[in-house]
Amino acid sequence: MHDLAGKTVIITGAAGNLGRATALACARQGATLALVDRDAASLATAQQALPAGTAASPFAADLLDSTQVKDVIEQIRSTFGHIHVLANIAGGFSMGAEVHQTSDEDWDSMLALNLRTALNCTRAAVPALIDCGQGRIINVSARAATHGAARMAPYCVSKSAIITLTESLSEELKDRGITVNCVLPGTLDTPQNRSGMPDQDHSAWVALEALADVIVFLASGAARGITGAAIPVYGRS
Repeated sequence: MHDLAGKTVIITGAAGNLGRATALACARQGATLALVDRDAASLATAQQALPAGTAASPFAADLLDSTQVKDVIEQIRSTFGHIHVLANIAGGFSMGAEVHQTSDEDWDSMLALNLRTALNCTRAAVPALIDCGQGRIINVSARAATHGAARMAPYCVSKSAIITLTESLSEELKDRGITVNCVLPGTLDTPQNRSGMPDQDHSAWVALEALADVIVFLASGAARGITGAAIPVYGRS
């Protein structure tokens, strides 16, 4: 199957665990890939890990800098002609203090990594999607967005905001051929999580490939009737 053949897919956070898994899944469906992350060397490594013959180009940018983001979206548009899919994968997680002891810096860090990056990329990419006459935006929220947790308030709030952003964008863009959805993964099976939680049942966690498959589905024509959704991907955890 080549459900994404002829489609240009932007993947932010492309050098990270989920970004790399998503890039591989999209490549297998014939997509042309714009790989976006901060570090050029890490992007080059991620690109080299893709199957031979994959149409992919790296674009280094600080996603917290809206000017850099606008510039890189224009570069992608100039390189490929059209943008069809934006997968906002970039983000981060950290535990912290109780709410009354949480610093401004901790709040700002989580909101920046998880909300500002997606917002900057979306604002820059939407005009290109509108010009194309069709498109997909897929955001990454989290199971933690659905309920508060101790010492995780900044993370929970930032991921909850992604759901609200997704819903608002969906309402604005649904009559322009553009769908906007988000995924809510549970604990991802990453080397970092295994190291931090060695005694957990890792087989119950969400495989990166499994979450990437859901993202690819939302990017495909098969998901044309879905917009404004927050889709749980919890594994067995």
